[in-house]
Amino acid sequence: MDKQSRRIEQQVVGMETSDGAGVRLTRVLTGKLQRRLDPFLMLDAFGSDVADDYIAGFPDHPHRGFETVTYMLAGRMRHKDSAGNEGLLDNGGLQWMTAGRGVIHSEMPEQIEGRMEGFQLWVNLPAKNKMVEPWYRDFASAEIPKYQTDDGVRVRVIAGTSHGVKGAVVRSDTEPLYLDLHVPLGAAFEEELPQSHNAFIYVYEGVVEVNGTAVAAGRMGILSNDADNVRIAARDDARLILVSGRPLNEPIVQYGPFVMNTQDEIHQAIDDYRSGRLA
Repeated sequence: MDKQSRRIEQQVVGMETSDGAGVRLTRVLTGKLQRRLDPFLMLDAFGSDVADDYIAGFPDHPHRGFETVTYMLAGRMRHKDSAGNEGLLDNGGLQWMTAGRGVIHSEMPEQIEGRMEGFQLWVNLPAKNKMVEPWYRDFASAEIPKYQTDDGVRVRVIAGTSHGVKGAVVRSDTEPLYLDLHVPLGAAFEEELPQSHNAFIYVYEGVVEVNGTAVAAGRMGILSNDADNVRIAARDDARLILVSGRPLNEPIVQYGPFVMNTQDEIHQAIDDYRSGRLA
């Protein structure tokens, strides 16, 4: 007998906006969903063949109190930060940055034409780790573990462990699972998810079905917490990300690029940034 699958509790259409110096993107996970999808704070999806939509990039800006995960499907982006790190995020590559106590960084395109496409996910840090030293790592596409199922589903394991394959990054507090799935027409993919973990999918090509509900490209499907398994079937050739994590169940106080547990900590972050003590 097949295991019971989680179902689609809610579908979300992202909000078109711009960030940085004018980069056009779709904000899918916003502040109003932070509690429901704890420990995830934000998900931006970006994708354009028009250079004017991304060429201005993201000049120097600060972060404190969480982690940023940038996954590049297509394009080239240069990272530099106040901790002395520099790296090139290329097609299929991953950048994982722990802002911790504070970092100022920039993300600037290294292309003047062609497609720029990918995601940035913000993952909260527990209170005990919000002021840790910043950490940064680039993973080239070839360094991201991958496997293929008997059904022909191609899986890239960005974080966590899937079907015995350990991902590029593992975190013990939030236990994030982050998979990039290519599910061919007629195929299905199953993953065990602890019932206590919050989870969602975001479809970026094609249409999938979860427990009888279709989710089309450009939509996030928030998964219910009433089963410890999810089954994703493709109605046509589909590409999507599957993300889950253990909630921290701590207060979330955000002011722009700072995410802490109290308003006083936010005031301190702002003061540290203005006085040059943040990074």
